[in-house]
Order: sequence, then C-alpha cells, then structure tokens
Amino acid sequence: MGCQFSKLKPCCWNSQFKAAVLEAPDIDNEEKSDVDYLHRFCEFTFEQLKNATSGFAVEYIVSEHGEKAPNVVYKGKLENQRRIAVKRFNRMAWPDARQFLEEARLVGQLRNRRLVNLLGCCCEGDERLLVAEYMPNETLAKHLFHWETQPMKWAMRLRVVLHLAQALEYCTSKGRALYHDLNAYRILFDEDGNPRISTFGLMKNSRDGKSYSTNLAFTPPEYLRTGRVTPESVIYSFGTLLLDLLSGKHIPPSHALDLIRDRNLQMLTDSCLEGQLSDDATELVRLASRCLQSEPRERPNPKSLVASLTPLQKETEVPSFVLMGIPNSTSCSPLSPFGEACSRRDLTAIHEILENIGYKDDGMTNELSFQMWTDQMQETLDSKEKGDSAFKQKDFRTTIECYSQFIDVGTMVSPTIFARRGLSYLMNDMPQEALNDAMQAQVISPIWHIASYLQAAALSALGMDNEAQAALKEGTMLEAKRNAAAAKK
Repeated sequence: MGCQFSKLKPCCWNSQFKAAVLEAPDIDNEEKSDVDYLHRFCEFTFEQLKNATSGFAVEYIVSEHGEKAPNVVYKGKLENQRRIAVKRFNRMAWPDARQFLEEARLVGQLRNRRLVNLLGCCCEGDERLLVAEYMPNETLAKHLFHWETQPMKWAMRLRVVLHLAQALEYCTSKGRALYHDLNAYRILFDEDGNPRISTFGLMKNSRDGKSYSTNLAFTPPEYLRTGRVTPESVIYSFGTLLLDLLSGKHIPPSHALDLIRDRNLQMLTDSCLEGQLSDDATELVRLASRCLQSEPRERPNPKSLVASLTPLQKETEVPSFVLMGIPNSTSCSPLSPFGEACSRRDLTAIHEILENIGYKDDGMTNELSFQMWTDQMQETLDSKEKGDSAFKQKDFRTTIECYSQFIDVGTMVSPTIFARRGLSYLMNDMPQEALNDAMQAQVISPIWHIASYLQAAALSALGMDNEAQAALKEGTMLEAKRNAAAAKK
C-alpha cells in the first residue's frame, strides 16, 4: 500500500513513495483536528529527496551553518507541491540502519501542533535523512538575536515559552521526554507565525556529535558529570531559553543567576522591552531560577511549567503573525503579469511573455556561442534553433519534437527550454508532461520563479487547485526576492 500525501494521478504518485509504510501515528482525539492535514510516516527513496531538493542544491540549505554543518538541513518540495525540510546526516552519524529506522519511526508517531512534525525518513546505503514539515519563518535565534525590522514583543515571547512547554508536556506524555540540545535554533515559526519545536532533537543521539553542541557554560551540570541526558536536563535547557527571551541575548546561566541574586533585573531584561514588562517578567525570572537549579530534582516538570505560564499570557486574541510582524499565510501579494497569466491558464499570454524573456534568465546564450565552435554540436544547436523558430510561430508539436532532440543529447541544460516545452505540452493538452518539465526547470534553476508559475498552470490543468495555489504563492515569493535583490544592485 502506498502513502498518499495528496491527490495525484496514480501513475505519478505511486512512484513517489516506497510501498513500505511504517506504523500510523498514535493521535489522541482532541489533538487530531490540529494535525489532521498530516499523513502517515513514510519511508522515502533517496532519489525522491534528491529531486525534492534540486539535487541538494546549495540554494536550498536552511541550516544555520550552511554547507559547513556536519548535518545539513535543506528545504524541498514534493511532487504535490508540499514543502518539506530534509535533514541529511553525516555518513557516520547512524551506522546502524535498523537503529535509525526504529528511532525515526518512533518520533514519526508523534503528531502535535506544537511540533515540527516528522513526516518520513530515508535509509539507503550510507545515506540517512529525515523529512519534516517546512517552517518558513526562521528560528527563534534569528528573531531574538539577529532581528532586522522589529524586536520580538513581550506578548509573543510569553507565547513562545508556553507553546514550548506544551510541546515538552506532549512529548513527555508520549514517552519522549528526552530532547537533545534544546536551544533557540531548535524553535521555528510556521507560516502563521506560531512557534514549534523541531522533532530532530527528539532522535536519540548517535555518532553525530555530543548531546549538547552549545558552549559548556549552557550545559546542565549533571550532564558534565555523567554525559547523560535526563528529563531534568531538558528543563535546565528550557531555563536557558527563558533567559534568552527575557534578555534578548544568550546569557550564561551562572551570570544570570548572579544578577537574579543581586536583584539586578534591569541588567537581565532586554532594553527593547521597556514599557512592556510588568509582574509577569518577575514571574518568568522566578521560573527560570527554578529551572536552573543545580539539583535536578528541584526543577519543575513540563506540566507545572504549562500551569505557571498559562495565566501570564497577553493579547491572546491577537494572531502570532501580527505580533511577529510577518505576512499572514492567507494573505496574497499581487501577481505579476506572468503569474496572473499562469493563474488564469491564459496560454497565449504565457507564450507571449516567454517569447519576450528569451534566454536571459538562464545564461544559455554564452554557453551556446562557445559550443558553436565545435562541429559535433552543430546538429544539436540546429535542433534548438528549429525549436525556437517553431515556438515563435506557435507550432507547438514541432517545438516539442525539436526541443526533445536537444534535451535528449544531454550536453547542455536550459531551464528556458524545459519551460518552453512545458508550455507546448499544455498547448497540446498534456498537463502531466508539462508539470514534469516545469519541475525539471526548477531542478536546474531552484530560485527561478517562472518554473513555479508554470507548475501552477500545469497543476490547475490537472485539477489540483490547492497545489496550484501553493505553486503560485511560491512563484510570487521567489519573484519578490529576485526583485528585491535587483533593487539593491
């Protein structure tokens, strides 16, 4: 039985997943409505994840330390347009494939709106990868320590710690009380601006490094003695996060406790919060002190943290995206002429714009002029030129034939040629082939907005309206980033 994330044509979707489907998640009835958009934990093939990340392209890296990190996290997109995050482990991180699959399956059973839920994994040869929901609005570290437009409001900071405590309470209730290296980089914000905790930290540590990658000054004292993570160690790390949110800085716990003992709370609190704090700040300081007790038994448990933090919440009727100052997931930016044409499936307008764009977006002109010097390439170039001429004259069957000859040789790659052939397929009522070409154009050029817009047109033709809207949104985002970068030059 295959695992279905979306309603795709069977011939397309059955190849998207292996037949093996791991055990379905255990979801309590009261939680199910929050995560009923999620499907069963699945085992992906390496080829599927390679395609989803455009060959693990550098442009798709979202982990903090880029390519230099031992385990790199990429953003990606499945064939049904669902965006995902893919963590690719160092080859020596999980030598035991059975252990990796078992751990992934157990974490994959968890389903909660406070988690970045684990969707699947891949275990082929030496490759070990995890697949999770994609969170588009950065990490807590980014919003606290490296903010650009506005510092995080106090009401939002209180919401973050409550959501985090609720996540830990849920995990504890499901027998997953251990969390490795809980810190501000593990908290991410979803498309609605709500904070969630990454499930990657719930995987039992293997050979991918220590349980605590941060400075020793932030490590639970008992871990320094025993090298073991306990539920109480997680609460200590929660206390360091409380300090982060209070101060807007990553203050070592020992220094913070000295300030608390000296009642020097002004030095401890973020100056950006002036005028926003009241007695709830004092309560948060008290809670941080309890979490940072040197004796593990004296620290509170997640359930008591939730009970303490719930009454402190402010502006509860205000959505998180408003408090965060980020666009709402349901808000729509105006579409560009090309995006508008693709949304209406106005194939004539799409053709006119693609003809006017030419090859300026993919650098083919220089590559082809160089290749002109080699006689053996002349036939291939003739196929391209005949395809260009047929495309201009709207002879789309000939366009498909000529561009296919060019593509089949495989010497050169061009996202523009895939885009043009894709439109030609649409003109000939072949939407699945058009979608394949639009996706191939994105593999070649991951940040090319044209490819996303054409996917939207093809998906719409396939009757996949929700997925088409997601592709339009992605195209709009990529085009906005492109325009912003051009404006800075």
